[in-house]
Amino acid sequence: MTAPVAVPQKFALAPEAATQRSTLRIANMCCPVEEALIRKRLGGMQEVADLSFDLLNRKLSVAHVPDALPAVLAALADVGMAGLPDAPAQQAADPAAGKSWFAENRKLLLGGACALAAELCALALGDHSLLPAAFALVAIALSGVETYRKGFIALRHLSLNINALMALAVTGAVLIGQWPEAAMVMVLFGIAEAIEARSLDRARRAVQSLMAMAPETATVRTVSGWQPLPVAGVAIGSIVRVRPAERIPLDGVVTAGASAVDQAPITGESVPVDKAAGDALFAGSVNQHGELEFRTTAAASDSTLARIVRTVQEAQASRAPMQRFVDQFAAWYTPAVVAIAMAVAVLPPLLAGADWFTWIYRALVMLVVACPCALVISTPVTLVSGLTAAARRGILVKGGRFLEGGGKLRVLALDKTGTLTRGKPAVTDFIALVGTREEQLRRAAALAARSDHPVSHAVAVHAAQLRELPEVTGFAAQPGRGVSGHVEGRLLQMGNHRLVEEAGACSPELEAQLAALEEQGKTAIVLVEGKVPQAVIGVADTVRPESAEAVAALKRLGVHPVMLTGDNAHTARAIARQVGIEEVRSELLPHDKLAAITQLQAGGVAVGMVGDGANDAPALARADCGFAMGAAGTDAAIDTADVALMDDDPRKLPAFIALSRRTRSVLRQNIVLAIAIKGVFLGLTVAGEATLWMAVFADMGTSLLVVFNGLRLLRTARAGR
Repeated sequence: MTAPVAVPQKFALAPEAATQRSTLRIANMCCPVEEALIRKRLGGMQEVADLSFDLLNRKLSVAHVPDALPAVLAALADVGMAGLPDAPAQQAADPAAGKSWFAENRKLLLGGACALAAELCALALGDHSLLPAAFALVAIALSGVETYRKGFIALRHLSLNINALMALAVTGAVLIGQWPEAAMVMVLFGIAEAIEARSLDRARRAVQSLMAMAPETATVRTVSGWQPLPVAGVAIGSIVRVRPAERIPLDGVVTAGASAVDQAPITGESVPVDKAAGDALFAGSVNQHGELEFRTTAAASDSTLARIVRTVQEAQASRAPMQRFVDQFAAWYTPAVVAIAMAVAVLPPLLAGADWFTWIYRALVMLVVACPCALVISTPVTLVSGLTAAARRGILVKGGRFLEGGGKLRVLALDKTGTLTRGKPAVTDFIALVGTREEQLRRAAALAARSDHPVSHAVAVHAAQLRELPEVTGFAAQPGRGVSGHVEGRLLQMGNHRLVEEAGACSPELEAQLAALEEQGKTAIVLVEGKVPQAVIGVADTVRPESAEAVAALKRLGVHPVMLTGDNAHTARAIARQVGIEEVRSELLPHDKLAAITQLQAGGVAVGMVGDGANDAPALARADCGFAMGAAGTDAAIDTADVALMDDDPRKLPAFIALSRRTRSVLRQNIVLAIAIKGVFLGLTVAGEATLWMAVFADMGTSLLVVFNGLRLLRTARAGR
């Protein structure tokens, strides 16, 4: 199996040319052999601008000029890769569904019996008897027609893939009279290919099983009563009922009933979550004991589960650094070994008078050994297994390079609010400095109600018993400081210590009050009118119970945790002590967090950033790997983060880093194994100790080994490791 041909992603289209994208389903495209052939054929077309492959789902996305789709389909048919425009109905189609491996490969097994008969006849009657040759021809015809067809197409397009190499090797063996061995080699290759295809189907099914978690029908309230309807036809805003033990079919918000819901398929949470009116539900999760009614908030194609599946599918099509290295290595390795094989066949007989038969045979063995099949296929299978394993734990990874790069992190910067803490602070102190407490609380709550900041929300909730709040005009948010607006005709500001200092409202007495609150780990904010402080408000956030465990696990992995927060130094240090973080950087604005990440990266250190808010976006983008917390609750997080934790459990951070390191370890194991076995058999071939059938076992056996080794990552996900 040869590596994908190195062709540019953007071809010769003029910049102003308009393009459209078509997704094609290609039944015969299942591994890098076919990808290489398609890249080479379509890469030379002026009408094609970009190619994106999804080998596991056998899909090809083509960006092309309008009206060029027929030409693209014709080019695919020319290389034996006939494609059809993708449709949702096709996604469920699986020709192998319900069939056993033996039922799928009856002709191949019959060919194996003929190959064995050829071997036995050759032993009884001699290699030059007609009967072994007849059995061998039948065996090759039964098991090798498809290999010859694909090999001929590859040679016609000057591509040296495994089918071309096997066709040449078997044909060469026939021409030198090695009939039984030629037949056995073709049969063994066919069996190994069939086993490999079955193994790859497992990785494909692992991704498809994510989408299968959502039921196909939903019980919807209609004018005629409760009716089961296909989920694809349920409109947003419909009322859906789900009984105990049923899977929730669509995303929504509970309108009636109470129950516990197992959200492990979406968020990876190990225990069911209590749900009541107003709580969010996710498609694919399982209702436990009570009946629920909920209002749908997203179409089936745009549910959290559907977005997870799309992200995993898009991520497995991206190339990780190690995968790019393998592709580049294989691109020159195969032609080089083929050239060496030709030299082995010709030079010893010409220069040293050696036996032609012996050295041609050795060259044929080298052709089989030459294919870097195991090397090329090891990386995508391993990466897809790792991506799927992460998704099963509620960790959504945006691409193979982030899965591979996560294991390189040596520093992890963590935002405080919403990451290490619950992100839902509550008012603990309200001290009126001017006027009455109720008067100042009413004014503070009026400002707070206009802001979406967690601290403002806490103030608004604290004043929820106040029925009417004064009107606010000219409201403005001051990032990293607070808010301002006109309340009852007065310009008021409410914010942190920095805002108070900039307003010129600081005094020794106020400083003492703020310090007293901050020493207790509370966030202190001040309501200011002009230069006169009106009220001091103490707000406290609670640490997540899992945070200390997560930080300890990071340290065991050799990752240095750093807290980056916009909160004051006293509060930041108090929270840091509770979770076990020694390095704290506080009172940071968004650009300060960005600068901190850049500083931590000095000397090439790989740094990750964990956050949950828009103010963390610059730092998340600058970090080597950005983590978004609680992505199941926000639409934007899945689209913007490198890695999204579907719930708010920080323990998933060390779990992801550990999974990343296991993935990198398996990738290295597979590459070393593939190269080492190739090297050993190339040496044995030159020494005359290897045969054709041994070469097939070495090549395809190694492919199976690396596939099974990569699939181990799926088993560790099920075991919860």
